[in-house]
Amino acid sequence: MTDLTALFTTAAQEAARFRTALETRPVQAPADQADSLRRLDVTLPHAPRDPAEVVEQLIDAANPGLMSTPGPRYFGFVIGGALPAASAADMLAVGWDQCAFNGSLSPAAAAAEQAAGGWLKELLGMPSGAGVGFVTGAQGANTVGLASARHHLLREAGWDQEAKGLWGAPRMRIIAGMERHATIDRSLRLLGLGTDSLEEVGVDGQGAMDVADLARVLRSAPADRDHPTVVCLQAGNVNTGAVDPLRAATELAHEHAAWVHVDGAFGLWAGASPSLRHLIDGVELADSWGCDGHKWLNIPYDSGFAFCSRPEVQTAAMSYTASYLTRSGAAPGAADFTAESSRRARGFAVWAGLQELGRQGVADLVDTCCRHAQRFADRLEAAGLDIVNDVVLNQVLVGFGGSGAEADATTDAVIARVQQDGTCWMGGTTWRGRRLMRIAVSNHLTTTADVDASVAAVLRAVGDAA
Repeated sequence: MTDLTALFTTAAQEAARFRTALETRPVQAPADQADSLRRLDVTLPHAPRDPAEVVEQLIDAANPGLMSTPGPRYFGFVIGGALPAASAADMLAVGWDQCAFNGSLSPAAAAAEQAAGGWLKELLGMPSGAGVGFVTGAQGANTVGLASARHHLLREAGWDQEAKGLWGAPRMRIIAGMERHATIDRSLRLLGLGTDSLEEVGVDGQGAMDVADLARVLRSAPADRDHPTVVCLQAGNVNTGAVDPLRAATELAHEHAAWVHVDGAFGLWAGASPSLRHLIDGVELADSWGCDGHKWLNIPYDSGFAFCSRPEVQTAAMSYTASYLTRSGAAPGAADFTAESSRRARGFAVWAGLQELGRQGVADLVDTCCRHAQRFADRLEAAGLDIVNDVVLNQVLVGFGGSGAEADATTDAVIARVQQDGTCWMGGTTWRGRRLMRIAVSNHLTTTADVDASVAAVLRAVGDAA
């Protein structure tokens, strides 16, 4: 019989070794995907093998291809480094092997989500009675929010979408800013609403929605039974960090009987900081929200949250209607707020992470990352580089040598050299036709020294690319 204590200890020790080495380990993985495939694409054995041997082989084969994304100098995409207590809780969740479908399958898993969901609503400034679904990330959260909007608006229009589908249904209008995140478009495709239903609203110089243009778009067709309307707002432009004017836009949308969904994958965490809360003023007025845990909250992958101001609408849109999985008269279970049934118990990690940080710790995490982002901008600008955005949260856009094909090539060359250097990792983006370096500071481990070492690495790369 397998010695589970020894096996799990080996895995935990290797995880701890990897995480402890992040301070000195190069951020870029030494092996690329092709090299990793050569190591991992081994012959499938005919007979069972010793689990300890398999785990040791996996560690040896995977290690060269591991990126130091949980470390303090990874600034690509918007990725946080998982908190110690949250990581340990996730290990327990895997070991406990609980299905979080409902309280019958795992009372503890369901209770952890219920408790952590209440804390999340409090931290983010949402209505205490809102429904909360624990999903995989922003894509899942935005899909749940828009599915809830679809259910509610079509029911209001007298159409039972769950029974009849979308054939013959009133055509929905989806209004969103020109710089919305791509998850909105994919959710529309997945939900059968289609991207042709999108009507774009102009944005300001930083990518935040123009409320005057929103008013124009809303007036272009009445929001009534024949024109059910959703307005998608954004808290945290993925390039600039800009936040749409939530209060003004939501109040205007509600005057036109529109449902308001807020994509706040990382920007909603401004609500946890007293110094930044003004950026999401009015967030509580919306109808649904999407947010990530594995970004700024520093919870292990995968972790996201789907909130809805009307829990009964969320469960009506997402839950089973007739199945052995439903119980007559029972209160909605955890999975009734999501599109997943066989759900891992991701609430344990969220519970542990929030307990580790506390209210003040979450605020400090958000504030510190924003200060680091501003330090990046100040030091790089002082060195003669072009900071393209107003740094309002944790995003910094850096330009090299003006605009045009030559400048774009220089930008890509600098980014490649920075990644190869191994000190830190930044990615690239194309914003308004220009290639830029994109820096996102989201990790609780990042220090001022990490920022300064990373600035030095960028400046070395600029010199090498000259």
